[in-house]
Amino acid sequence: MLNMLNEFWLSTGFSVVSYKQVIMIFVSFTFLYLAIKKGYEPYLLIPISFGMLLVNLPKTNLMSGDGLLHYLYMGTKFGIYPPLIFLCVGASTDFGPLIANPKSILLGAAAQFGIFFAFIGAILLGFSGAQAAAIGIIGGADGPTAIYLTSKLAKDLLGPIALAAYSYMALVPIIQPPIIKLLTTKEERQVKMEQLRPVSKTEKIVFPIVVATFTILLLPSSAPLIGMLMFGNLIKESDVVPKLVETAQNSMMYIITIILGLTVGAKAEADIVLSVQTMGIILLGLTAFSIGTASGVLMGKLMYRVSGKKINPMIGAAGVSAVPMSARVVQKMGAQENPSNFLLMHAMGPNVAGVIGSAVAAGILLNIFK
Repeated sequence: MLNMLNEFWLSTGFSVVSYKQVIMIFVSFTFLYLAIKKGYEPYLLIPISFGMLLVNLPKTNLMSGDGLLHYLYMGTKFGIYPPLIFLCVGASTDFGPLIANPKSILLGAAAQFGIFFAFIGAILLGFSGAQAAAIGIIGGADGPTAIYLTSKLAKDLLGPIALAAYSYMALVPIIQPPIIKLLTTKEERQVKMEQLRPVSKTEKIVFPIVVATFTILLLPSSAPLIGMLMFGNLIKESDVVPKLVETAQNSMMYIITIILGLTVGAKAEADIVLSVQTMGIILLGLTAFSIGTASGVLMGKLMYRVSGKKINPMIGAAGVSAVPMSARVVQKMGAQENPSNFLLMHAMGPNVAGVIGSAVAAGILLNIFK
């Protein structure tokens, strides 16, 4: 009887669980709490945190050679899921605010400064150029772009970079507000912006075609991301393939999000995450994302001055690529400061510009280091 009990005990995960795994299990519990109780981007954070939980439970073998999550992870590893996510984002996003206010491009461009800051920081810490490029892209707060670039340049860092990028995307509501408040005055946060001009259907159809053609001719390496983003937007604005649009906006988006979230979380194995290298990458990513937010807000403050106080500088924070999370943060903060304020559409301009900007930055880095 004692032998049977001993054999049963040895077959359980309790008999071999390490302190590092226990730490990661509690980290996953914390993320689940933030997602479910606090509502912090639950569509991203629940799959990521549950994948993190599963992979750190001993003896599951989910990420081993014949494990379920190992096979699902192949789409992440080979850069298949990110362009598909971009297609879904394009089909779900109105580019009208960017077309109506082209100056938003400046805010999106400014918010990409964090990418190059992290790149330089990674070089100084001893990472190779290709590895530093992959780490730097975390600063754009664009998980799909980070995964895609890393899968091409630094496969060995895919786990920690994917985890960092998606974690920061999900934690936008925690990270951005303190930075925005630190860099803006109450008067600036209360600025009520005028309604954007109407954008014609012709403009909306022509825009993705022109952007895809010009950008891909300039940077062929950006074709998978920019091409899918603009294709998704084109089918949305064409109004002739509603079933394709409905599929991309709903079932396709949610299926890929579930698989991508679970597999990203499943790369958060205790021995990998709780290492000096991974912690350095996570800290660099956080710093880069914070600087990207700050540089976007500072550009917003400059535009606030130049425009005669007509632009709310908070919309610069939406220049990072976390669509639509950062735009929602700006909208929420604007409504708190001035209940009659509606900044969402104004923030979507730099938000869309940030998505395009991060994809272009990835294309540039890919051209240099591939």
